[in-house]
Amino acid sequence: MRVAVTGAGGRLGRALLAALADAPFTGPLGPIAWDLPDHDLDDPASSERLVRRDRPDAVVHTAAWTDVDGCAGDPELALRRNGAAVGDLALACVRAGADLVCISTNEVFDGRRTDGHGYGPGDEPRPINPYGASKRAGEVAAHEAFLRNGGVVAAVAGTTPPGGPQLAIVRTAWLYGPPGNDFPAKILAAADRAVAAGEPLRVVGDEIGSPTYAGDLADAIVELLGAGSFAGVHHVVNAGAASRADWARAVVAAAGLPVEVTNVPLSTWARPSAVPAWAVLATTPLPSGEPMRPWEAAFADYVPYLLRGRAGGSRR
Repeated sequence: MRVAVTGAGGRLGRALLAALADAPFTGPLGPIAWDLPDHDLDDPASSERLVRRDRPDAVVHTAAWTDVDGCAGDPELALRRNGAAVGDLALACVRAGADLVCISTNEVFDGRRTDGHGYGPGDEPRPINPYGASKRAGEVAAHEAFLRNGGVVAAVAGTTPPGGPQLAIVRTAWLYGPPGNDFPAKILAAADRAVAAGEPLRVVGDEIGSPTYAGDLADAIVELLGAGSFAGVHHVVNAGAASRADWARAVVAAAGLPVEVTNVPLSTWARPSAVPAWAVLATTPLPSGEPMRPWEAAFADYVPYLLRGRAGGSRR
């Protein structure tokens, strides 16, 4: 299977290339990396050009404009990059008979749920910020492109693989991992500053989500591809939930820093973009039946890399 990965230089893109390189179904040539300048979210023709050139059997679309506050400042550009560009890629894939896996986000939901349950694929998306709205637009554009051109948008019982190119939407939340500059790295830097100033580290305590390690998400996507039948909407996050403050305490403890983490309300931080307070997704079963491991275990695997970066090593 020839698998192309958009956004190959990004956090998830890198993890996917590594996971696909070890997958038996990608063959000796391994995955195909698509990134700038060849694949450009601002160039409507780039997707079709690459699909024709490389003729992949499947594409995993990780490329996106993920600057949430930037999207709030330019909603039209967000819709172009995260919405229309996904439709362009979906149309190119389905016409070429290629499967497509689109990566989406918890931010398609409003985060106002109060029953303690994570959002499932059947819950109605209600984005509250331009980033979430643009990602939802991308989901819809991909779905419509496949539906109108003979693609498969939902699992077909007893058919492996289904009789047509498949579309999968994979939603995730609070992604972190190499090359750094993620929430743990930012907390570590803030904690160092707090220690130097002799002050507590103030972190939001009422924003709760599903911290998800990029390597684990990449492995899950590879498992879906390898199963043969994967059309539909999947929620893929590490198990459990944590507040931003809970996660910060785990970072501080891992680094052995003598600083107190103090909870503050989400309203403390004025931002251009509204933030879903409940960012928890309910995981959907993977083909193997094995659940995603707890976020704490996944974060523990990341800690050595995180601390090497703090010591002045490269985060690349």
